Amino acid sequence: MQVKTMICVACFLTTISFAGICVAQNDQTENATLAKIHQQMLELKRQMDEMKKKHESEVNALKTEIEKLKQPAPVVAEAEDELAKLRELAESVAGEEAVEKKTPEETVFKFGGLSLQQLNPEISASGDFLSHYRHQSGTRQRTDAEIRGLELNFQSYLDPFSRMKATTHISDDGVDVEEVYFTRFSVFDSANLDVGRFRQQFGVVNRWHEDALDQIQYPLALRRIFGDGGLNQTGASVEWTLPEWADAYQGLTLQVTNSENDQLFGGETLGLPCLLFHYKNYRDLSRDTYFEFGLSGLFGWNDEWDVREKPGDAVTHQTDALGTRVFGADVSFLWEPVDRALYRNLEWRSEIYCLNRDILAPDNSGRDSLNAWGAYSYIQGKVARNLILGVRADYYEPDGKDYAFGTLADEDHSIHVPFAYAAKDPYRWQVGPYITWWQSDWVRFRGEYDYAWGEGMESDEHVLWFQATFAAGPHKHERY
Repeated sequence: MQVKTMICVACFLTTISFAGICVAQNDQTENATLAKIHQQMLELKRQMDEMKKKHESEVNALKTEIEKLKQPAPVVAEAEDELAKLRELAESVAGEEAVEKKTPEETVFKFGGLSLQQLNPEISASGDFLSHYRHQSGTRQRTDAEIRGLELNFQSYLDPFSRMKATTHISDDGVDVEEVYFTRFSVFDSANLDVGRFRQQFGVVNRWHEDALDQIQYPLALRRIFGDGGLNQTGASVEWTLPEWADAYQGLTLQVTNSENDQLFGGETLGLPCLLFHYKNYRDLSRDTYFEFGLSGLFGWNDEWDVREKPGDAVTHQTDALGTRVFGADVSFLWEPVDRALYRNLEWRSEIYCLNRDILAPDNSGRDSLNAWGAYSYIQGKVARNLILGVRADYYEPDGKDYAFGTLADEDHSIHVPFAYAAKDPYRWQVGPYITWWQSDWVRFRGEYDYAWGEGMESDEHVLWFQATFAAGPHKHERY
């Protein structure tokens, strides 16, 4: 009995001990689990704090950007380079630049004279070398070479509203002031005013300087009607931009000048001005093509005439104010693909000139009228970036009068009658192919062959030309 009791007691104690051990082990396990969970919660809290800080910084950055966007954006005016120069010049001359006040320690002294270079005009110079070989019946001199001219170009803005341009042509014949005028921009709505001496806007190419032509010389009809140098007189010019019509730009030019052209107004002694108008219509036919046409008119007077009834009689001077009128029309077409403009283009230009002049006949037969007309047309194309091929055709038809030059001439005196020849139905044609090679933007070479023929005028001629033009300065090879 005791043994059983002792066995039972031992089993009971063993069971209690084992249970205690299990409980102790369970307590240790729970403590470890709790410690792990606590560590994870701390790590989660740290991550949440970092996310909160990052979120707050992003929110603040967004608030700053929103505040900037709420502020009015500054208006940036994209001015053209020319207007920017005008503004800078006006500020430097008027002294209107804002100067920030500095303490004596921060003040920096500069030599103000250096800014005066902004007032200097832009100066360009261009040379025009020309040589030729001529074959013509009755002409002994076959070859010649010359510097046709050294051209000095001056250009400067006088103030924000005006610009001056001047061109001086220097040659073996002397110094000629070809152009000197100033332009007053926006003298009134959509109009600019030119005052001075300038090449007049009759047609297109008369406005261009000789060294900037597409061929060696001005067209034949232009030279025979206006003279070798073209129409170039002193006065005032107003150029209007008219409202668009059928998607086309329209411009109107009115000019009042002295009657200085010897070819047209050699007998003008009253000081009467001549009047000129030119209308231009320009339109884009496509992205690559434009078309332009114009109409021109010139009106003036002559009042003094040389008259002699027959050869051997003395030349008398008679006065009678009679009108001279010249009308013209011009057409220009250009195709130049935008994506290949440096390498390909095609240009066609034509003009016609018609003259009607009232005169006192030099044979003392009374009032008479002379009629002459002429035209030219040329086409040229760019076949490479610096190579241009072209050809021009000219035609001129003067009046036929029995009293023209030579009929009333003697050994001591002769009467020259412009625009007339002592022949029936005189005329003259000229054809000239040419090639132009641009060595660079500053140097250009050209070769041209001209063949001229006709009736009742000069003998037929063949002329082979070589030209080299070279220029320096900001306005090299400027047409006008």
